[in-house]
Amino acid sequence: MPDADLIIRGGTIVDGTGGNPFVADIAVLDGRISAIGANLERAREEIDANGLLVTPGFIDIHTHYDGQVTWSDSLVPSAEHGVTSVVIGNCGVGFAPCRAGDREALVNVMEGVEDIPKAVMATGLPWNWETFPEYLEALGNCAWDVDVGAYIPHSPLRVYAMGQRGLDREAATPADIVRLSELVSEAMDAGALGFATSRSLVHRRGDGAFIPSFQAACEELEALARAVGESGRGAIQMIPNLDTADWSGDVDLMKRMACASGRPVTYSLAQWAGNPDGWRQTMDALLEHNRSGAAPILAQVYPRPMGALCGLSTSANAFSYCRTYRALEDPPLPEKGRLMRDSRFRERLVAEEPDETPTPLHALLRAWDNLFPLGDEPDYEPSPDSSIASLAKRRGIEPAELAYELMLEQEGKSLILMPFSNYAQCSLDPVLAMMKDPCSIIGLGDGGAHYGIICDASYPTTMLAYWARDRGGERLSVAAAVKALSADNAAFLGLHDRGRLAQGLKADINLIDHAALRLHAPYVVHDLPGGGRRLAQHASGYRATMVSGVITRWDGVDTGARPGRLIRAT
Repeated sequence: MPDADLIIRGGTIVDGTGGNPFVADIAVLDGRISAIGANLERAREEIDANGLLVTPGFIDIHTHYDGQVTWSDSLVPSAEHGVTSVVIGNCGVGFAPCRAGDREALVNVMEGVEDIPKAVMATGLPWNWETFPEYLEALGNCAWDVDVGAYIPHSPLRVYAMGQRGLDREAATPADIVRLSELVSEAMDAGALGFATSRSLVHRRGDGAFIPSFQAACEELEALARAVGESGRGAIQMIPNLDTADWSGDVDLMKRMACASGRPVTYSLAQWAGNPDGWRQTMDALLEHNRSGAAPILAQVYPRPMGALCGLSTSANAFSYCRTYRALEDPPLPEKGRLMRDSRFRERLVAEEPDETPTPLHALLRAWDNLFPLGDEPDYEPSPDSSIASLAKRRGIEPAELAYELMLEQEGKSLILMPFSNYAQCSLDPVLAMMKDPCSIIGLGDGGAHYGIICDASYPTTMLAYWARDRGGERLSVAAAVKALSADNAAFLGLHDRGRLAQGLKADINLIDHAALRLHAPYVVHDLPGGGRRLAQHASGYRATMVSGVITRWDGVDTGARPGRLIRAT
């Protein structure tokens, strides 16, 4: 009788610990790794992994699939890039807890912060919950192609506990703080992975107002952190204001939350053009705390430029806020392309200036020296001489003319990259320094959000193909890249059953042809509820991805298997 359900034979094991890769077999029985070694006995099924990397499934700790988990059983694009576990509830936004009368308010928050169209949420959300435990119970009845865990998000929590006062960002009273803390404790008892909040100036509701968690008092946040800590498990995620006058206060707040909870805290860190060395200032300010033996405060960094994608098919481009372009009223892409090929229309639009720029991000849509053609094999570390400004200068034309031409390529489907962080010096060397710092973890892919302009959830492929193989100059080892994508994030979350390849752990496994691993250009599909638009991005080189020993993708194709389940912290 076979000793295992599956044996993966002869692959190069990159086990997630950061140790040297080695060749061995892996046996899987009942969804777990039952043995690792040479010449393992027979199984019901075998896969020849000779020449392939065998890695743990990747863990994406910063996603916004809060809605998508309720209307879809496939969490793409993350599932297409070796991810087998995701965490939702980030940035302190989400859909639970929520009374029926507050649904519109939470949709408005999610529409503004995460750029998820209201029509998509109105069509897709079943709202078969009120409390956070009920939300987890609803998710517990679902199955996906990845496992899903959730933070309890601060903004819905405030609205649920305080009603309109919470939505209006009024200060929580002592009684409010008691109630908020009780709800966090209830969520942790139900299996939440922790608590998430945002203090970011950028995070606004769809109507432009600040979100409920913005500038919540330190006493409130410290109490909620303490409630997480009293559960004996969980983590805390926070979006601070690190590039504003609030910097020192938010750094101090993170220390207070870590000390009050005794639980790890992660905060979003990036390089910004206004202060290119500010990221180092923040990490240095927290160094003494992290050396003290207190619960760690870890920078969460993104391994390439955070960048919007601009084109005729996306939700914004260099001409979006020009009156002539807006008059098109977003016709189907072929019709839009036909109209824009008209010479008179082209001449008028190229000469026109935008009449509004609603956010700082949109103002960058015409920062020509920071816009780059993306290409069929995306270049996420482009040289300054490949910017639209440089290319246009060499051709002797205006940058707006070149941008117009580029957007019409590939039948109007071509895309332009607009880095808005992590690229202030046209180099990813600062990102490498952030990633190599022992007080950092990898995340911020934002899968499930910004559907029409960002496709950053493909970053695991960038880690392995670019950072661990293709980049000129300093790179990461394959072992270091895999560890950052798997074991480090599992350890932060306290998920001790995954993130490494070891006997007894979950058989969340990737088989990867590293030499053939390629990231392809993003493209637009209309597969959200109500025909909503999102950006997708494929990769080649993933031979297989398994969740609990079940193959969910084979040679990049969805097998239809849905072994993914809700992760409840225990």
